[in-house]
Amino acid sequence: MTITVKKNLVSEAKYALKCPNAMTAEYITIHNTANDASAANEISYMIGNTSSTSFHFAVDDKEVIQGLPLNRNAWHTGDGTNGTGNRKSIGVEICYSKSGGTKYEAAEKLAIKFVAQLLKERGWGIDRVRKHQDWNGKYCPHRILSEGRWDEVKAAIEKELKALGGKTTSKPSTSVPKASKGTYKVKKGDTLSAIAKEQGVSVVTLQSLNGIKNPNLIKVGQVLKLTGSSTSSTKPSSKKTSYALPTGIYKVTSPKRKGDDVRQIQKALAALYFYPDKGAKNNGIDGVYGPKTANAVKRFQLMHGLSADGIYGPKTKVKLESLLK
Repeated sequence: MTITVKKNLVSEAKYALKCPNAMTAEYITIHNTANDASAANEISYMIGNTSSTSFHFAVDDKEVIQGLPLNRNAWHTGDGTNGTGNRKSIGVEICYSKSGGTKYEAAEKLAIKFVAQLLKERGWGIDRVRKHQDWNGKYCPHRILSEGRWDEVKAAIEKELKALGGKTTSKPSTSVPKASKGTYKVKKGDTLSAIAKEQGVSVVTLQSLNGIKNPNLIKVGQVLKLTGSSTSSTKPSSKKTSYALPTGIYKVTSPKRKGDDVRQIQKALAALYFYPDKGAKNNGIDGVYGPKTANAVKRFQLMHGLSADGIYGPKTKVKLESLLK
């Protein structure tokens, strides 16, 4: 039975913010939301706010709602302006992911059927399905990962795909050329995670071998080492030094809402993939504790069991530091 998709598409006036680029999709990326909102609320919030963060579909226990056209990109995978995840994948958010329970279980089952349907429609196999983590390392879909069920979810999608009479495998329309002599030359559109996957090395190894602190900042023409001794390190101690965090309380209405201290908070959140303004210069790091920073702090707090008030304080500082060690 075909799953009907309801549409609540973003207005063309907001394309420049939410989906500025034409897209021919090659992958489907699965996410878990960081709250317990319905699909309708997820899409309404996404298309109505002033953040660039966006995705194509939200799925809850009862319905699938589309918020972006499938021929436009979405900013949902954190792998940069030209990252393959952001520019070539369809984003599917599974709702009710924060608390889990029966509503989430039903939403995940519907999402599995829906992703299989998308694959069948496009003649794709299960090899086109990705998790958010594959693109930039963020721990998402967090509920599926924390329960150790990613392989189980993929297997369920594949089972549904077979039942629909779809292909189980497909060749990617684009591929990263194999490296020669232990090096790889970065091309336009490459991401560190995609290179690592194709070359059979870890992202951490690539970062360590090439002294890359931010996996989103690789340059076209850059030659990456794939093997050998590390000449630079991304050990936790260097991260801690780079992201020395301020003490005190910071919030939108705080007198201390501007300056280098706020910039350090933003950099720490960005290092953990919670502070993105993916289309903005310097990833939106501007030293201003405004609504975008407060929302990033709130998302971080939600993900790590803290009171989600969007206010940076001692508990948020401690949790950030523990993750940056």
